[in-house]
Parts: sequence; C-alpha cells; structure tokens
Amino acid sequence: MELWNHLRAMILGDASKFNLTIRLCIAASFAFIQCMLIWLTVLLFRGIKKKISVLVGKYIPTLTIRKFRILESAQILGGLYFILRALKYVVIFVQLFLIIPLIFSLFAPTQNLAATLFGYVLTPLKQILHSLISYIPNLITIVIFVLIANYAIRSLKFFATRIEREKLVIPGFYPDWAQPTFNILRFLIYAFTIAVIYPYLPGSDSRIFQGVSVFVGIIVSFGSTSAINNLVAGIVLTYMRPFKLGDRIQIQNVTGFVVEKSPVIIRLRTHKNEYVTFPNSMALTSNIINYHTSTTENEQGLILYADITFGYTTPWETVHELLIAAALKTSHVLAEPKPFVLQTSLDDFYAHYQINAYTKNAGQVPAIYSELFSNIQSGFREAGLDLTAAHFRINLPTDARRNFTGQKSGSLP
Repeated sequence: MELWNHLRAMILGDASKFNLTIRLCIAASFAFIQCMLIWLTVLLFRGIKKKISVLVGKYIPTLTIRKFRILESAQILGGLYFILRALKYVVIFVQLFLIIPLIFSLFAPTQNLAATLFGYVLTPLKQILHSLISYIPNLITIVIFVLIANYAIRSLKFFATRIEREKLVIPGFYPDWAQPTFNILRFLIYAFTIAVIYPYLPGSDSRIFQGVSVFVGIIVSFGSTSAINNLVAGIVLTYMRPFKLGDRIQIQNVTGFVVEKSPVIIRLRTHKNEYVTFPNSMALTSNIINYHTSTTENEQGLILYADITFGYTTPWETVHELLIAAALKTSHVLAEPKPFVLQTSLDDFYAHYQINAYTKNAGQVPAIYSELFSNIQSGFREAGLDLTAAHFRINLPTDARRNFTGQKSGSLP
C-alpha cells in the first residue's frame, strides 16, 4: 500500500486539489496515452516478427541430431512467434496494470479500488521476491553440490575413456568394463546428489511434496520389476564377459552376431539378416555359446566338424584320407593345426566318421560348412565311392508274414 501511495504521489501529486473537470481531462489523457502505447507496442512487435521471419529463413536451419530432424525451420519460427505474442500481451498487461489504477485513483469513489487492484499483483510479487532472497543460501548449497558431482563425473569419464582406449591399464580390469562401470558410478553419483540436495529444495518438507514422492516411488516399484531384473542381469552379463559387440554367439538355438548390447536387451543379427531380441534376464538364464572367443582367445581356433557314415568294405584309412583332403580344400580352414578324423561309433552296417577342422573365421561358418560338404561329396565321387548307406528290409511270403505276426516278439519261425 505504501509503495502504491508513493507511486501515485510521484505521478499525480496531490490530486485532491484538482476539480472534476481537470480529473476527467487527466483520465482522458492517460487513456489516450495508453491507447498510443498499445498501438506502438503492436507496431514494435510486428516489426520484430518480420525481422525474425527473415533471419530464420536465412540463418536458422532445421535442428537435427545425428541425421534425425528434431525441429523444422517452420516449427522453430512458429515457436518464436508464440513467444513474441506472449511477450506482447505481457507488456500490454503491465501497461494496463499501471494506468488503470492511476485513473481510478483520480476519483474519490474508486481510490480504494485502485489500491486493491494494485495490491492484488504487488503483494504476490513482494512475497515471491522475499522468498527468492531468503532461498539464496539454500540455492548456493545446491549449486556447490551439483558442481562437485559434475566434476566427479568428468574425472570418472576421463579415466574410463583412457581405460577403454587401453592407455591406462589396471590389472584384472578389462577395457570393455570401463564404460559400463562409468555408467553405474555416474548413476550412483546422481542418486547421491539428489538425496543430499533434497532437503534444500523449496517445499521439500511439505506433506504434499512428500506424498507425491511416495506415490511416484510406489508406481516405479510396481511398474519396473521386469526392467530392474533386466538391468541387474545386464550388469551381471557385463562383468561375466560372455561376448562382445560383433561376436557370433548362440542363445536358445538362435545363432547370430551381436549388434546391440544395452542395459536391458541383447539384439542378434542372424546369417539371414533376421534381428532377434533377447531380454538380458533371459540371456542370463540361458546357455551362451561364443564362437568368436574360440578364434580370438584360443590360438588354435574354432573346430568345425561334420559326421558321415560309411560301410566296412572300404578301409577306414581311405575314408580318413578323403575326409582330410576335403577339409584342406575348403576355404578358411587352417592347414595347421591339421584336420583330423574321429570314429565315433561302429554300427551293424557302417561306421561313424567325424571330420574336424580348425578355422579362425567364425563369421563365415555357414559358408565354410557348405563348401566342406561339397568337397566331401566331390572327393568320394572322384574316388569311386558312394556315400549312400544301404537300407535292408526282409520281404516274407504272405503265409510266413501271418505266422510271424502270431509269434512272440523277438522270435522268428
């Protein structure tokens, strides 16, 4: 109220000395000045709008992030137009807020109304200003904690990058652990910082604020059970190191290359260019076969094998030679270590042979198998040997077949 009285006295002086005619003239002058101000404000913002339309068309391109269009130029221009329109209305409102109480204060019946209107806006503004000034110490405390957390995260990022690029070697700590470990520590630092600055937030001790926090926590707890399971499984898989990006692996009878490994899912691309997605919790409880590990961490390489059957009339030495020769003709099969043959079983009519060959190219396994099978067929055909296994069936006369079905199992008349 005191501020309003000082403002009115500064502009109008002692209005009680004026008669009604002078007061009406002053009120009309204020109204005319306000109309002129509104007209000038509209013209000013119209000119600013034209300038902005020209500048946006020439100098502000479409906002893109990694070839993904976030905002088109027309959308940016529309947003600027909206801000200008809102700012214009704010300026006009401030003008009316100052002029209308001044006009009301010229007349005795409306003086109290003018003070009331001025107080409706001024009182909340004074409370907001006072709250902001009293909140400055807490704000400084929050800023300090945020800066400490920011510099801690930057330091961790620096060390994680050096470890990932193998410029900093820590015994027992693998380079592919650097980025996941940094993400975990960053999350913990953020969570700790939020817990520390929470009491300094305005209204944190109010029941409404606490009730909303509890409600959000309950929703997150009930709605994110499977997501948390996948996150925990993703962390476990990271430190188990069963595979890396680009490895050829098998999960639940699906074989493919790892093209994505996120905190919640694993995505494989099969040899048929099919993309199969597994939740981390499913992958953690499944057997994972990594074919690339055998080619990178094992000096000998991955063993490919194929089984055939062959009759006893052909010496086993001949079969071994043909299988080894077929393997050595196959692309991506190593000459050293040399391919070898295992005899896995001896049946009534034929023997089981298994050719084993080493390779360092796990990504071409289907093509290697296809070429190996072709070379085996060609080698046996050139040697004059038929890979077809004989099938035997006993044909009995009708009477003998009838008598045979009447006998006990295992007896033959």
